[in-house]
Amino acid sequence: MGAVLNLVEQNLHEVQVGETRMLFHIPSSSLFALDSLTSGILDRLRSGSETAESLVSGLSSRFSAQEITETVRELLALELVNDGRPLTDEIGVRQVDQFPLTTVVLNVNTGCNLSCTYCYKEDLDIPSAGRKMELHTAIDSVEMLLRESPNEDRYTVVFFGGEPLSNRSLIEAMVEYCERRFAELGKQVEFVMTTNATLLTDEIIDWLNAHRFGLSVSMDGPKAIHDKNRITVGGQGTYDVVRRKALRLLERYYSRPVGARVTLTRGTTEVERIWDHLFNEMGFSEVGFAPVTSGDISSYNLTSEELIEVFAGMKRLGQRYLEAALEHRNIGFSNMHQLITDLHEGHKKALPCGAGLKMLAVDHEGGLNLCHRFTGSDMPTFGNVKSGVQQVELGDFLSKRLDRTDTGCASCRIRNLCSGGCYHESYARYGDPTHPTYHYCDLMRDWVDFGIEVYSRIMAANPAFIDQFISPRRAH
Repeated sequence: MGAVLNLVEQNLHEVQVGETRMLFHIPSSSLFALDSLTSGILDRLRSGSETAESLVSGLSSRFSAQEITETVRELLALELVNDGRPLTDEIGVRQVDQFPLTTVVLNVNTGCNLSCTYCYKEDLDIPSAGRKMELHTAIDSVEMLLRESPNEDRYTVVFFGGEPLSNRSLIEAMVEYCERRFAELGKQVEFVMTTNATLLTDEIIDWLNAHRFGLSVSMDGPKAIHDKNRITVGGQGTYDVVRRKALRLLERYYSRPVGARVTLTRGTTEVERIWDHLFNEMGFSEVGFAPVTSGDISSYNLTSEELIEVFAGMKRLGQRYLEAALEHRNIGFSNMHQLITDLHEGHKKALPCGAGLKMLAVDHEGGLNLCHRFTGSDMPTFGNVKSGVQQVELGDFLSKRLDRTDTGCASCRIRNLCSGGCYHESYARYGDPTHPTYHYCDLMRDWVDFGIEVYSRIMAANPAFIDQFISPRRAH
């Protein structure tokens, strides 16, 4: 009698797409269309344990013994079926001791000329009190990056605030420094900035264009929605000026696509209306949504009911994304783009993002923070730009998040796409950045299922959409 075979339920998830059964292989984030033989094996094992011999006997009227045996062997190799042997440790490395840093985020000014009600920046100041990063700190940040990761080919310098353009002189000096410094080393460097657009002029736009900045504009949608929270220090709405400046940017800027970043807070759930305004009326190339569920000011957090409505709106917009993709049109829905990219590439994440691993954020004093959201928080820093990264402490922190023991993440079907969720969300909600973000697990699982369906339908009907609009996103 052969070994008893059992399904490894924690490694597989099925999604029905039309007439097709799609299998999501959780350990590798890969997607397969199930053929009738594999479906038959899975269905029999789902009804109870079997041996290879009993499977051959039970399915012999439709398939040959060789076909059945080979398929069982493949399923054992994928660890979708188990014969009693120990399963592979999915994460493998439990202790992080290497930090392939490629990105440094420079918090160039804690001051901002706006006073957005929901701002998560813990070190934010009004313009007159803004603490600007000194040039030597910014230079030390880049030198730290090169010192810690000398063997990378491509690096990214992100300018962040407050409003980063309120320290324009530093940005210009750093771009000049970086272009010279990285060229000397035969390395590539790119610049990224998120701006509220209010300080843009034609001169600044042309300068940003010349240096091929990756730009995102913070804008929350039509006037009534935008002006609810994105206000001046004096309490005035900023839509009119942001619209005027953003339209000028979109008209004049051609080196890279410009995206809009939308923050969704309590009372704001109109995903489709906001997208329509920013994509169709304003002309942004992409629109991405960030729902606030764990901000410092609880009155701005979306309620549980609103969060459900936000995800429902994202799925409705995702349906429009699918319909457009089948017609070979791209409607620039960033959240769906990202999910499809992860599925297409079989993206497997042991950690939720590159924070602490590939990216660190530098505060105005030179402290190394997990990401830009933590600058000015009570969370301890992980070294500074002069002395470098405190690798032991940072490694211990990341290793704690890697450990899925006694968490719902250990067997969750989206564990390698979500990886426990945003560190800052966890920190704000639970006081512990390594704590999984349990408060929207079910919504995220449903969102991933929806993404699997959208991706499967695109691949079946118009795979050229993936080649043109998804794959090049990693190339620039």
